[in-house]
Amino acid sequence: MTGVRTVFAGTPAFAVPALEALIASEHRPVAVLTQPDRAAGRGRKVRPGPIKQLAMDAGIEVLQPASLKAPDSRQRLAELEPELLITAAYGLLLPRAVLDLPTHGCWNLHASLLPRWRGASPIQQAILAGDRETGISLMQMDAGLDTGPVILQSATPIDQSENAGALHDRLAGMAAALTVEALDRLVRGELPAPRAQDEALATHAPLIQRADAELDWRKDAEQLARMVRAYNPWPVAHAEIEGHALRMLSAKALSGSQKVPPGGRLPDYPGRLVVACGHGALELLDVQSPGRKVVSARDWVNAHPSRG
Repeated sequence: MTGVRTVFAGTPAFAVPALEALIASEHRPVAVLTQPDRAAGRGRKVRPGPIKQLAMDAGIEVLQPASLKAPDSRQRLAELEPELLITAAYGLLLPRAVLDLPTHGCWNLHASLLPRWRGASPIQQAILAGDRETGISLMQMDAGLDTGPVILQSATPIDQSENAGALHDRLAGMAAALTVEALDRLVRGELPAPRAQDEALATHAPLIQRADAELDWRKDAEQLARMVRAYNPWPVAHAEIEGHALRMLSAKALSGSQKVPPGGRLPDYPGRLVVACGHGALELLDVQSPGRKVVSARDWVNAHPSRG
């Protein structure tokens, strides 16, 4: 089978499995687009991102324009004459001149079942909303934000104890498999025609901010438990408990009415860290004090006896 001449565009770790799968397939990219290097880590040193590092290790040409709006920023891309450009969490908007450049246009891998959760945080929003399933959508890109017609989708249940980090990794693997499947089907002439998204079903997944992860104990315990899952590994749910600032890595909701005001520790759970909520209670399982390592809630309770 003759592979498709592809260029791959991606930046963070989510895109790595898809690029790995392409490199190992008949559709090895002729080049990779990724965002310019940025400072990272405690030392704020400029390091190559995961996609750039993978491409360099594989001997693939790397392009890092700050923008693709100017004609000169697209010159090398045009010289490569790609048949298809595939993006996965690239982070830069593709202007019409780029969308029209490849023979087969541009595909995008999106971590939701479009049109649900268009935007920057589909994984977190699916967990926050209590969705029972999510998946990967492969779409034909247009000028809108995740609005193009869908080519293929792959669905998966969301485990009700699964956090955003674990779901992210599962979806990244699914995206890789779906990419190679779609390219193989394209070569065989078996790829279905893209189908338009139903605008009436569209929902938006805005960019997550650090402030979004602050817990309000007046909320329902089930909602707070979903927040803990959705904001792990970033920005991590946090709140104060009896004057102690605390980050929460895992938790579960408990039912029942409480006699303690929201935010107070419940005394009926010796050795456990259970906090009253607006409805029900939240049992914290793994927590972290500022500047300290993550510990079990039992260890934290032993070090911080309740004031009650």
